[in-house]
Order: sequence, then structure tokens, then C-alpha cells
Amino acid sequence: MTVSHAPPSAIPAPLEKPSAPTRTPPELEAVVPASVRRSRLRAAPRWVRRAVGPLLLLVLWQVFSATGVLDPDVLASPGTIARAGADLMADGTLPAAMGVSLQRVVVGLLLGGVIGTSLALVSGLSRLGEDLVDATVQMLRTVPWVGLIPLFIIWLGIGEAPKVALIALGVAFHLYLNVYAGIRGVDAQLIEAGTSLGLGRWGLVRHVVLPGALPGAMTGLRYSLATAWLALVFGESINADAGIGFLMNQAREFFRTDVIVVCLVVYAFLGLTADIIVRILERLLLQWRPTFTGQ
Repeated sequence: MTVSHAPPSAIPAPLEKPSAPTRTPPELEAVVPASVRRSRLRAAPRWVRRAVGPLLLLVLWQVFSATGVLDPDVLASPGTIARAGADLMADGTLPAAMGVSLQRVVVGLLLGGVIGTSLALVSGLSRLGEDLVDATVQMLRTVPWVGLIPLFIIWLGIGEAPKVALIALGVAFHLYLNVYAGIRGVDAQLIEAGTSLGLGRWGLVRHVVLPGALPGAMTGLRYSLATAWLALVFGESINADAGIGFLMNQAREFFRTDVIVVCLVVYAFLGLTADIIVRILERLLLQWRPTFTGQ
């Protein structure tokens, strides 16, 4: 039997699989957490972020003044106001006025603070004190204290007394309300815990009630400072011969809008400085109370 061998060329070649088309891998994008993106936005110092709004307002004000949109007789430009402020600082008029106004606020704040805090302690720590004090204070609080200016002039004259009394009155009401609410807002379980630990009445007041009322007292102090500067504006309109209000009244008579705005800026600066001082006191005195500060 013969076996025939086919020539190599006759043997069919094995089938080759078609090559798959090459694909370029997709570009991968780095995933940045939202917290990281927010941290980038907050990389700038906080004082820079807080200054963006006032600086933008100042730039718009200057642009409107330079283009004539804002009439200088209605409101002076920032440059004119800065020159007026520099002149008042150079001749000593503005520092002297600031000293007089600051003295009035400090005296009125101390007087009103002592009165308001004392009444709040009497009313908040005792039911009998509440019955005797709270109704009277609440009734007087509803009377607009600015409307008492004519009576203060009749009773106290036109010197420093009515100005200080007006500031003290506004301060006392705010402190009374917040300190009283802080005392009555102390958790009753803390009182029970202090009693079980052997604290007497004054021990409870010193170690439980007063620390618990301190946040409310600090809030009342901030409101009182704002009211004190507002009362100062009204008080210095009572025949004042010195102070920031006196400068404003003089500037009003001569249509000096630049001087008026300088006085308003000084009021705002003094009020902001007082608020910063209270914030620092809150951080020092309320370290035991962690609070939410935003995200």
C-alpha cells in the first residue's frame, strides 16, 4: 500500500484570528473630595475674606463719585472723606471728641451694667424678688427710652448727667433681660446634682447658676454695647459742646457730608472695637462650652 504525501505547499495554513483594534485607555481624572475643595477656597486668611465686601463697596463708591453718578453735595467721595479725617486728626479735634464720647459710654455702661445685673440677680435667684422686680422692669422696658430725653433734661439739666443716664438706661434693660433669662435657663438637673454633692444655696449660685448664666450675660453685654453707642448718638444731641455728636451737629449746619461720614466711621470703629473685646472675653470665659463655629 502506497501512502501519498502532499507537498508542503498543499497543506492548508491554520486560520489566524483577526487582531483586535487597539483602544487608547481613557484619561483618568483625579477625584478631589469636597472637603479639600472647600479648604482651597479657605486658604486665604480669614481677615482677607472678611475685607472683600467692604473693599468692594469702597471701590464702587469711589467709581460712582469719580464718574459723577454720586453728587458730592449728597455724599462726598472716599478720598475727600479720608482727607477730612486726616485734617481732624492732625489738629487734634477728632481724638478729643473720641475721648469725650468714649468716657460717656464707659460711665453709662458701668452704671447701667451694675443696675441691670443686680436687678437680674434679685429677680432670677428668688421668686419673691421676681414678684417685686420683674413686673416693674418689664413695664418700664416697653417705654421708648429715647422718649425720656425731655424728662431727663428737666430732671438732670443739660450737662453730662442726662447723656450718661440715657446710655445707662438702655444698657440696664438689655443686661437685665439676658442675665435673667440665663439664670432661669440653667438646667434643673445640674441644680439637683449640686445639691446631692452637698452644695448649699450660695454654693449652687456660685458654682452652678452663675457659670450657667454666663453665656446669656455675654450676649446681653454685646447687645448693651450696641445700645450704648446708639444712645450716645441721641444723648450727644442734647446741647453737647464736645464729642463726636457735637462734630456731627456742626458739620450738619455747614453741609459738610465728609465730616459727617468721618464721625459715622468713628462710631462704627468704636463699636466694632468694643464687640471684638467682648468676643475675646467670651473665648476666655466660655472655654468650657464647645459650640458650633460653621463649616
